[in-house]
Amino acid sequence: VECVGRENLKKVQTGGCVLAPNHVSAIDPVFVVITRFWGKRMVVFAKKELFEINALLTWFFRCMGALCVRGTRDELETIDKTVEVCKNGGTLLIFPEGTRSKDGRVGRGKTGVALIAAQTGAPVVPVGITFTGKLHFRSQIIVRFGKPIQAAELALGEDPKPRELAALKNRIMTEIKGLVDEPPLPPAEPVQE
Repeated sequence: VECVGRENLKKVQTGGCVLAPNHVSAIDPVFVVITRFWGKRMVVFAKKELFEINALLTWFFRCMGALCVRGTRDELETIDKTVEVCKNGGTLLIFPEGTRSKDGRVGRGKTGVALIAAQTGAPVVPVGITFTGKLHFRSQIIVRFGKPIQAAELALGEDPKPRELAALKNRIMTEIKGLVDEPPLPPAEPVQE
């Protein structure tokens, strides 16, 4: 797993933030967790199917702070919890698409990430996750952290209009797509002894 743009995370160390990656595999949260390395605990907004894959992944997701969402009612409660996490300086990982991409392309996204950003005033860090071909043990996985979209740029109140949320969601998704569309990294040079 290779990381690009980790310096962008340093720009949001002093308060809460929302990490918004594209979603291409069930273990995307693992890729983000192992590449961000800056010492903050993270809360992951996760649908119930992730907790049903196997016992080891369920344990791992719970250890890294995943909140299980089972339906619309749970979603509202979970959004309230995540708003508190961000307001208290925590980091939230939420996949704006809401589900994994079936063809590897970045989807349209939903407004949940925009709503949380508006309600917390937390910056949104777009994240692009890419790998070539099918995901397997030796795949080159690249996690790219984009420049944070600062709360001041969002200019939304705590009760934003649907049109404002849609505009913010579109901006976030455009940033994510730009990160995903970047060319792959060149192969690493072998270490000479």
